[in-house]
Amino acid sequence: MSEQSRQGYEGRWNWNARSRRLAIDVAPRSDFGVLRGVWSTDGLSPLLDGFSRRRLLLGLEGAGVTVNCALDLADGRQIQLLGAFLGDDEAKGMLLSGNGSDDKLTPGPELEPVYQPIVSILTGKTVGFEALARWNIDLETIDAAIRFEDDSLASNMLIRAAEALAEWRALSGRHDLFVHVNLTGRDLEHFGLVDLVEALIEGHRLAPNTLRIELTEQAALRDATEALNVAQALKSCGAGLVLDDFGSGHSSFSWLADLPADGLKIDPELIRRLGEPRTDAILRSVASLSHDLHMTITGEGVEALWQLERLQGFGFDYAQGFALGRPLTRAAATERIRHTPAD
Repeated sequence: MSEQSRQGYEGRWNWNARSRRLAIDVAPRSDFGVLRGVWSTDGLSPLLDGFSRRRLLLGLEGAGVTVNCALDLADGRQIQLLGAFLGDDEAKGMLLSGNGSDDKLTPGPELEPVYQPIVSILTGKTVGFEALARWNIDLETIDAAIRFEDDSLASNMLIRAAEALAEWRALSGRHDLFVHVNLTGRDLEHFGLVDLVEALIEGHRLAPNTLRIELTEQAALRDATEALNVAQALKSCGAGLVLDDFGSGHSSFSWLADLPADGLKIDPELIRRLGEPRTDAILRSVASLSHDLHMTITGEGVEALWQLERLQGFGFDYAQGFALGRPLTRAAATERIRHTPAD
């Protein structure tokens, strides 16, 4: 990733359309303290490059649900407002920075999320997708993940996934559809994260537990207490929580007991070992445990139909993997939903 495409988390913002005031809460260590305060658009204008004043108004007064507004400051630096409207009168989200590049701030080169289908084992129907970050997509490379750390990646993925989910639900009339987005430990440290998720859920009128956050226990190792606090806040604002990669690394039952999760995703390595007596016994027991805890359970990495049949026998709810569908562009995912009958 080039240095010019790097973005940093600087704080959060809140727009009140009735009072026409933009409140900016800058993070303590941010170099953008000059933006801290409650502003009228006229009051903030002297801090912005001329063209950005108009861009700010269009971003905050546009008809869209989401806000993705890149602004040039008068001193040559760049900021970006990422968020969504809660309703007609209020929007909020994250404040991100660039490093003065002339390019519009982006979460990396040509980011285009793709969506891997999640299938109900009981009905065989596509019921959701996992949003995956991909760059430079074409038909030959769509399965190759390109990873990079970027402070705006999670917020951009959340925004795009929520937009896609809202489109799919409106198109199909299906209220059972959901989408998963992965968050890292660093993402959980952004104190504007919960505001952004709440704004997306309310702005798009998403049903509770349909925008689902995937977390791993490893993501909480920096500060387990704070991670659990953020997870609880996400749950309270209507997000679903899924404990990802369960069965890998140092997965512990204390994390399972503490996290207010709605579902488990079993690590693909265990799915690849299906058929081994000890592995089968473990997966059968974990499926029973998940249901006792009122959680769903998903097998990830299903590459053969016989694995799907075995997971069904164990009581798994969902499955995901190349046997059921490779990652799709948003347009292709929309077509898949269009041809999936409602109940």
